[in-house]
Amino acid sequence: MSGLVMPEPKADVLARRSQIIADLRAIVPGEGVIDTETEMRPFESDGVTAYRQLPLAVVLPSTTEQVSKVLAYAHANGIPVVPRGAGTSLSGGALPLADGILLGMGKFNRILDIDFANRSVVAQPGVTNLGITTAVAHEGFYYAPDPSSQIACTIGGNVGENSGGVHCLKYGLTTNNVLGVEMVLITGEIIRVGGKHLDSGGLDLLGLIVGSEGLLGVVTEVTVRILKKPETARAVLLGFPSSEAAGACVAAIIAAGIIPGGMEMMDRMMVHAAEAFLGAGYPLDVEALLIVELDGPEAEVNHLIDRVAEIGNGLGCMTLRASTSEEERVAFWAGRKAAFPAVGRISPDYLCMDGTIPRKALPEVLNRMEQMSEKYGLRCGNVFHAGDGNLHPLICYDANKPGELEKAEAFGADILLLCVEVGGVLTGEHGVGVEKRDLMPSMFDETDLAHQQRLKCAFDPDALLNPGKVFPVLHRCAELGRMHVSGGKLPFPDIPRF
Repeated sequence: MSGLVMPEPKADVLARRSQIIADLRAIVPGEGVIDTETEMRPFESDGVTAYRQLPLAVVLPSTTEQVSKVLAYAHANGIPVVPRGAGTSLSGGALPLADGILLGMGKFNRILDIDFANRSVVAQPGVTNLGITTAVAHEGFYYAPDPSSQIACTIGGNVGENSGGVHCLKYGLTTNNVLGVEMVLITGEIIRVGGKHLDSGGLDLLGLIVGSEGLLGVVTEVTVRILKKPETARAVLLGFPSSEAAGACVAAIIAAGIIPGGMEMMDRMMVHAAEAFLGAGYPLDVEALLIVELDGPEAEVNHLIDRVAEIGNGLGCMTLRASTSEEERVAFWAGRKAAFPAVGRISPDYLCMDGTIPRKALPEVLNRMEQMSEKYGLRCGNVFHAGDGNLHPLICYDANKPGELEKAEAFGADILLLCVEVGGVLTGEHGVGVEKRDLMPSMFDETDLAHQQRLKCAFDPDALLNPGKVFPVLHRCAELGRMHVSGGKLPFPDIPRF
C-alpha cells in the first residue's frame, strides 16, 4: 500500500478469526458473512484503489437489529469495525483493516417514507443519491446534492463524507440537506438525532455526525430535505483562452451578487477527455471551460444569462453558448459528470484530489499547479466546483511504472498543502480518510486534533470504529486528558504514531 501506515493488526483478534466468523454467522445468518479471500477481494479497497487490504471478514446486515448486535459483539471483543457504503469514497475512508470487520450497508436499500407535505424523504443508507430524486421526480421534486457518482454512491456514504456536487454552491452540501438520522453506536445502542422538523433543540449533534467518516457510529436511516424543481434552469458554456481568465470570471460572477445553481470549471485536458468520452458538444479550441447554471423564474434566468455573458465577454470569453432545451442542459452537465471516468481513456491510473480554496486564489493556484505538473513530470487535469473553490485535480500516472505512484502522491500532497497555504482547507467533500490523514497537522495543531479526538472518545472510547482514518496520531482516550510533550519526547511510546 505505497508508504501508507495503518494500525498494527491485533494478534489476539487474528488468532480468534474462526470463532469470530462463527459468532458473526449466528448474528447475520445465510449469506450475511463473507470470509474467503476470493469473495472478500471486491471489498479490499474503495475508490482509492492504490490502497488495498483484505478485512478479517465482511458482514452484510439487513436490519438495524443485526447492525446493533454486530457492533455490540465487536465492542465486547475488541474488534475494529469499518463501515462501508457503495465503496465510491475517494479518500480511502472505507479501507478495511486486517483485524477488522468490514460492515457493508448495501442491503439497506429501501426508501421508507416520502412526505411531500413536509418536503422530506426517509431512506435507508444504501439507497443511491440519484435514487432519492428518481423516487420524487413524478411530483416535481428532487434531492439537491448531486455528486458525480450519484448513480452509484449512497446516501449513507454521503452523510459520512458530507458530500457535495455541482449544485452545492446554491443549495448546500449534505449537511444542509439532512434533517435527521438513526445511528447505531459501537455499544449497540440505537439513537435518533433530528427528524422531519426543521431544527432541533440542544447541541447540534446532527452537524457533528454528518461528515464524521464512520468514526462515531453506523447510520441506519437518513431523513433528507427535498426541494421543488425550479421553474426554469438553463446552463451556459463559456470558453476562455486561459484557466486564469476563467478563474477571474468565477470570482467576478459571485462578486456581482449572482449565485448560480452550479458553476463548474474544466481545463483543456478535461474538456477534450469528456468530449471524446461522451460528445457533450464542448468547444475544443479553449484552454478552460465554465459551465454556469442559472435557475428560477424564466424572466430572472434570462436576465442573469445576459449578465453572466456580459461579465464573461469583459474578461476575454472566446465562446459562449446557452442551452435552449432541457435535453441540451442535461447534456452539458453529463459531460462534466463523466469527467472522472473519461480520464480512464487517457491514463491507466489517476489520483483525484479534493481541496478547497478562496475563490480569489483560483488564478494563483491553477498557475502553481501547472508548475508542479512540470516539476513531477505528471499530467494533471482540472475539473472542479469553481463557485465554491472546491478543486478536483486529477493526477495521471501509471502504477506499473516504478515510483510513479509515489510521485503522484507527493504531487497531490503539494496541491493540498498549497490549498492550506492560500487560506483554504484539505478537503471539500471527499473527506480525510487515509489520503489526507498525514497532512492534518498542516491545518490543525496538536491541541486542535486532540479536541477532535475527544469528541470521538465520547462516542467510541475504545477507538474501534474506523481506526487509522482522519487522525495522524493515535491516542488512547484516557491519554488525551494528560498529553504533554517534554524534551521533544511523547509519552506512551508504545502507541503507533503515523
